[in-house]
Amino acid sequence: MLFTSFEFVVLVIITLILYYLPPLRRWQVPVLILASLVFYAANQADLLWLLLLSVSINIVSSYFVIYGRSDRRHFHAVWGVVANLSILCFFKYGPLLSRTFLPADSSLAETLIALPLPIGISFFTFQGISLVVDTYRNRDVPQFRSMIARNLAKHAQTVFFFKAFFPQLVAGPIVKAYFFLPQIKPKFWQDIQWDKCFRALVVGYFLKMVIADNLKDHTALITYPYFEAYSSLTLLGLLFGYSMQIFADFAGYSLIALGLAGLFGYDFPINFNFPYVSVSFSDFWRRWHISLSSFLREYLYIPLGGNRHGAFRTYLNLMLTMVLGGLWHGAAWSYAIWGFAHGLALAVERFIDNLFPTKPTRVSEFIRGIIVFAYVTVLWLLFKLPDFSHVIAYCRALVNNIDKPNDGRVLSLIAVYALAVILYHVNYLLGERRSKTEKHPAWEFAAYAIMIFLVITNSGSGGAFIYFQF
Repeated sequence: MLFTSFEFVVLVIITLILYYLPPLRRWQVPVLILASLVFYAANQADLLWLLLLSVSINIVSSYFVIYGRSDRRHFHAVWGVVANLSILCFFKYGPLLSRTFLPADSSLAETLIALPLPIGISFFTFQGISLVVDTYRNRDVPQFRSMIARNLAKHAQTVFFFKAFFPQLVAGPIVKAYFFLPQIKPKFWQDIQWDKCFRALVVGYFLKMVIADNLKDHTALITYPYFEAYSSLTLLGLLFGYSMQIFADFAGYSLIALGLAGLFGYDFPINFNFPYVSVSFSDFWRRWHISLSSFLREYLYIPLGGNRHGAFRTYLNLMLTMVLGGLWHGAAWSYAIWGFAHGLALAVERFIDNLFPTKPTRVSEFIRGIIVFAYVTVLWLLFKLPDFSHVIAYCRALVNNIDKPNDGRVLSLIAVYALAVILYHVNYLLGERRSKTEKHPAWEFAAYAIMIFLVITNSGSGGAFIYFQF
């Protein structure tokens, strides 16, 4: 059930009606849990048991961290994290490890390769880890302990809701427990922030349905062996188009999730902050998939030592964090290479900035921004072509196909749809300089009207969100 489907719209409308009916106010959380189960079952009914197992692990481990024996709290936290990671590794990385280390004709390899990939497993696993770790870290903090109900049934309901809330169930953002749990309380129709929800939903659906879904029909040419027939310029244009598509697709999803959560009275953190205006690689990771970046920093990079143990350890921690972040995205070694390349960029950038500290100028920031965007865009090829041999073939075609004729139609259509993403970022830059009193200029309302019109009249063929596969 896609966010862009008619069935999903019906589910949201029915859920909203039941959710805000005064007689059902005390049942608001169960209503959302039921809607979330329907949503997940509509996508993968045969793997609903896995979500229930994951939720159960986090219910038990987090409960006993607070209410179990004091000398066993660390044990309960550790087994909770290990159990979460074990499920993730088995289902997501079992096929990769079997292809890498086991004979292809072994029965174990065949079993592991045939494992289905549960949608959203990376996201709801990380949220479960957040719950267990946050509970352990704050086990002696009265304000946090009060959110872990002594009544096990009530605690189970809270954890179930936290992990399964459908706007963020299959593709985030990764909402941390200490951010979400305090929001669980009765909600009222009159408290909905309609302006915020409207803007998030309109922009989100526009980015997904008009930009990403139209671009995907052209960037589908980045498939082996079809790309070998196209010119170097066309291949560059396709790669640029995919960079625009993956931003529009995931930023669009995140905005839709934010708007949907707002309709039910819940606040999600912003997941994208105009990443293509970044002037450094560290700036890019403060703007792209912010919930994942902050999760990796808070639950991996800092526990590893962060930058507290000298330059070498800092660079090593950066590299390890980014490689693991790359593998989080997918069970292929190309994702690890993608993470390694980003970790290397962060390490080199940090080394240069420490060696030659200079005050940036507008010209230097512009040049650095171009470098960051080009580097990030080239690395998206590892997402589009997880088979690394195909990435090499694409790069070879970029060099060798210089004399082939350009596909003007493809390049023109990519330019048209990419222009919307560019203007989206330009508007942000202009907004930074806009008067504080001019929060929403008059032309912005016309822009929203145009976006709604284009969603209705010019949406591309429906397709799953790219990050559903992660």
